[in-house]
Amino acid sequence: MYALALVRYRVPLEGILPVLDAHRSYLQDLKAKGLLIASGPLDPRHGGALLLRVPDLESLDVVREGDPFIQAKVAQYELLPWQPNIGLEDLDRL
Repeated sequence: MYALALVRYRVPLEGILPVLDAHRSYLQDLKAKGLLIASGPLDPRHGGALLLRVPDLESLDVVREGDPFIQAKVAQYELLPWQPNIGLEDLDRL
């Protein structure tokens, strides 16, 4: 299944920067495991977004709770399970 995760900062950007490297490393690990398709900051930079491919809904909670941003309490996630219709074949090839 696919999902979108909207990550919203709970603190000013200056409070995010000390955790940013750990967050990016975590995302690289998710990508290596095949769970993360793409990620990046929003513009303006009040958070970011993740495009995920996970086996089930419970995996979304695991992804969220493992993020250093969540562990440091500097961001919050909005998890949106997604059922793409148009372009699904392209996503499945990634």
